[in-house]
Amino acid sequence: MALTQALDIASLHSAYRQGNLTPARLVEHLLSLADTHGHDPAWITRLTREQLAPYLQRLEGESPESLPLYGIPFAIKDNIDLAGVPTTAGSPAYAYTPTENAFVVQQLIDAGAIPMGKTNLDQFATGLVGERALEVYGTPANAFDPTRVPGGSSSGSAVVTAAGMVSFALGTDTAGSGRVPACFHNLYGVKPSLGLLSTRGVVPACATLDTISLFTFTADDAAKVLSITAAYDDQCAWSRKHDFAVHARRYGKAPSAFRFGVPPEAQWQTDVAYTQGMHQAIAELEALGGEKVELDCSPLLAAARLLYEGPWVAERYHVISELIQSHPEAVHPVTFEITQGGATPLAVDAFDARYKLAEFKRQADALMANVDVMLSPTTVTHPSKAEVAADPIGVNSRLGTWTNFMNLLDYSALAVPVGFSERDLPVGVTLFGPVFADLTLLSLARALEARLMLPLGATDIQHPPLTELPASAQDGTMELIVCGAHLQGLPLNYQLTERGGVLVSTTQSAPRYKLFALAGGPPKRPAMLRDDNGQAIDVEVWRLPIETVGSFLAGVPAPLGLGQVELADGSWKCGFICTAGALNEGGEAEDITEFGGWRQWLASRS
Repeated sequence: MALTQALDIASLHSAYRQGNLTPARLVEHLLSLADTHGHDPAWITRLTREQLAPYLQRLEGESPESLPLYGIPFAIKDNIDLAGVPTTAGSPAYAYTPTENAFVVQQLIDAGAIPMGKTNLDQFATGLVGERALEVYGTPANAFDPTRVPGGSSSGSAVVTAAGMVSFALGTDTAGSGRVPACFHNLYGVKPSLGLLSTRGVVPACATLDTISLFTFTADDAAKVLSITAAYDDQCAWSRKHDFAVHARRYGKAPSAFRFGVPPEAQWQTDVAYTQGMHQAIAELEALGGEKVELDCSPLLAAARLLYEGPWVAERYHVISELIQSHPEAVHPVTFEITQGGATPLAVDAFDARYKLAEFKRQADALMANVDVMLSPTTVTHPSKAEVAADPIGVNSRLGTWTNFMNLLDYSALAVPVGFSERDLPVGVTLFGPVFADLTLLSLARALEARLMLPLGATDIQHPPLTELPASAQDGTMELIVCGAHLQGLPLNYQLTERGGVLVSTTQSAPRYKLFALAGGPPKRPAMLRDDNGQAIDVEVWRLPIETVGSFLAGVPAPLGLGQVELADGSWKCGFICTAGALNEGGEAEDITEFGGWRQWLASRS
């Protein structure tokens, strides 16, 4: 196999289909490369040829058509269980050998993926720098510049992916442990919604905030791996029931019009390279049809400070308290210093922090309701190893400025590469949104990816052409006209977005409608009534997966119903309508036609 073979899933599957490559040849090539390079501290355990043989035998008689991850090599952060291989969490004194795979690992293997080994990490997943590994394991070298930190805690997973040793890797993310190293390695870093991926078989850092994270070369790869692993696990206390299998159909084309929130530049705290990265991302999103909305992100930044200033440190202490008491020398000095802060917190402190967090979340959710997606820096700088050595806790804290609040506030997040600095180091940003908005973020990231077409990781392999995604089946979606509280950014819009709704267009009805504000509320509800003496009314067209339409309509209260609405271009689509006979049920409706739309009427009342 040529050394230039791209390891993204689409490229490998194409090579398999054409007969140019087999999983066995790929694995042998990767092992030979490893043998050539010798010891690599990015790995804690590499599987041998003998250990890999059963995984290759499992693929006999299969193909990319029968297994979605057929022959795809991946790596596993060494706080996630792989049966028969020690899980160390970065500490030989803590190590144990599991008899079962972690739930997510098993799903990947069942889908045809091949585990190549266990990767190094900041001990007990505590840190964002990637410099808190014990000497016995060594410190993974940044794949772009060994004088720079690799990022952590999932340092090894990012390094081996970026270097082209695997197609993707599992990490974990509590405070940015997946997003920061992804940013430093020109990778997509998926921080899934809490509970979307089971954490059964994961050594916890903060059990209430932990999630398995993904490192991939492309948005398509991330979406595929996420769709395979996003399954409810009734044996995991932190797994959440969700309809992700339905929402998975949302991945693909980004909306033609959307609003994205951006913190004011004074809040970024970024160096020159990451400031330029933010400006580039803003420009690219605007070129895709996005409208920038500047939002004061003080509540998010305040929530971030709670993670290490509040009682959640006690969760980290809880995991390793026995080890600290019995073998304190086995704990990395910086990890020891941090976790000791959680040894004696008062219960009242925990409740105080929870109350503060609840208020911050209320404020943050209200902020995000104004936009479809948020954009922020992933991190603020890329420090050198020397800088971290001089101030290990302070530098680490700065790296978490824009990552620490995500899990606390129950948001989905995605680190997205956008280019390189003058020093040829990767620069990236983060897209984030409400819980279970994961594929919406990936769809927008794919649109950015198509514009930038950056090389894959640190391999210098040019980005292969994006594969054409299948168009939505004619009967797989339904377009719906909304004209009031369901409009983008208004109080009931979440009823569309949480069901996979995507904004298709902003337009007007034909000039034959009257608009009314129904009695009751809050929130106030609109009613459109067809009338030849009416006028054009501002409306939005939303596309919903057909599976979610029923639950949406079930929540529509009388006197509203679903009917056909004529648009300005002469087409007819389903939308909310009201009959004249039902208009004043429950109280007299207010005729607001003269305003030409719901937003204009709301503005007149403020």
